[in-house]
Amino acid sequence: MRVACLLVPDLPLRAELRARPEQAGRPLAITHTAGDRAEIVAASPEAERCGVQPGRTLPQARATCPEIEIRVASPVLERAAREALLDVALSLSPRAELSTRGAGLFMAEGVVFVDANGIDALYESENRFASLLFARAERAGLPGFVGLASSRGVARLAARQLALTARLARSKTPETIRVLDPDRELAFLAPLPLDLLDPDDRTAEALTRFGIRCVRDLLRIPPRDLAARIGPDLLGLVARARGEEKEPPLSEPPEPILEEGQDLEVPMDRLEPLVSTLRDLVSRLTERLILRGLGCVTLRLTLRIEGGGRIARRIGVASPCQDEQVLERLLQLAIERDPPPAPVEGLSLCAEGRPLRREQLDLFLPRGPSPSALDRTLAELVSLCGEARVGSPRIVDDHRPDTFSLAPFRPPRRPSATPSRTLPPLRRRARLALRALRPPISADVRLSEGRPAHLDSAISRGRILRAAGPWRATGRWWSSAHRFAFDHYDVQVEDDSLLRVRFDWVRKEWQVDGVYD
Repeated sequence: MRVACLLVPDLPLRAELRARPEQAGRPLAITHTAGDRAEIVAASPEAERCGVQPGRTLPQARATCPEIEIRVASPVLERAAREALLDVALSLSPRAELSTRGAGLFMAEGVVFVDANGIDALYESENRFASLLFARAERAGLPGFVGLASSRGVARLAARQLALTARLARSKTPETIRVLDPDRELAFLAPLPLDLLDPDDRTAEALTRFGIRCVRDLLRIPPRDLAARIGPDLLGLVARARGEEKEPPLSEPPEPILEEGQDLEVPMDRLEPLVSTLRDLVSRLTERLILRGLGCVTLRLTLRIEGGGRIARRIGVASPCQDEQVLERLLQLAIERDPPPAPVEGLSLCAEGRPLRREQLDLFLPRGPSPSALDRTLAELVSLCGEARVGSPRIVDDHRPDTFSLAPFRPPRRPSATPSRTLPPLRRRARLALRALRPPISADVRLSEGRPAHLDSAISRGRILRAAGPWRATGRWWSSAHRFAFDHYDVQVEDDSLLRVRFDWVRKEWQVDGVYD
């Protein structure tokens, strides 16, 4: 088995910079709690150059670097950053899995394991695969280190060793990728310090008393003797040091539900800053959708307002969409249509992803428009006109002649270029098509012996040569608001127009209902 590990050693800092890129280049430190007793869990390179290190207290950091900016770690941003790590991994491999959150020295780590079996056939070599994994993580705002080995534990140790070396050396161009051959893994593990194995405090203190400080020292002593003196928990540590830790296979990727959120420092009671914050959330969501090759079909917006209340809204998208502007427009319309009743303290945006529709081209027909372009056009129409006004018309089982419903638009299948020889050729016949006018156009009709004789309207004007009808349609007589009664006539006007006119008995007026083409 070959597994790659993508490790971000300062995930709380990267999550903050991912949401607020304007803070890049400034001395910045992240704490888990507020107050003077809070400890630094991650610091930017600018802050570290000033002497601020993780583990120091907030007063020590301010004394070392007076211009430092302090942020409390946001669980919402950190969770979104971890899920973004998983999206980066799934963009290169069909199987990936997030590691559980560490503790102690590695509490700020973000780790994702990637299935690297057989990647030589796709990416030429394991080194190229690791380079692509690092590059995509850096492009997503989550730069880290990549280790590739025969097990998860060894791959994580390789990535941790790279992160430790880069922190100690403080080089501008540290080594970021390490690919271990299966035959050289034990030689790599031997000189590593035991702290990289993340032992618990009791085990680490006992091993220090025995003078065991690196993996080589640990493997020289029979594990049973050490376990008898320290405890059976040491056997798991030895298996991790040998690269023989039992590991289940990587799980299937979760459902493509992507979520981004943000806690607001000051409650927002105006729509403009709220829409601007939503724009940032949509931008990050769109980047993750593109990484996974998905399109958004549903947006779920949750607003946390003052007083502990929550407002949830669901915004449908006509077809899978990756267009950032279209999704922003849909959210803006939803917010402007029904503004929040109180200032907003936090918000989260959840997108349901679906693979983009692909189309097999025909060898005998010219190439048509791209399915993604059609999907983008439909989504833009929905954002402009509303979800209830875009679709394909469907006939409704109703007596009213102009009743119809809308269904989601699905393009028809392209006909085959080579017609079947078993079917006889169709005979072409001239047919009239009635083009309904909605709304109908008002008209002035003069009668002769109870039948239409002259028409005056915006479409046609003149003497009626022929008239067929009437065909009466009535219904819903029990409702004063929805009852209808029409007398329809097909008429030929002297200007060669073929029209369908009707008399509305409820409104007592004539109307041009349609045109025959």
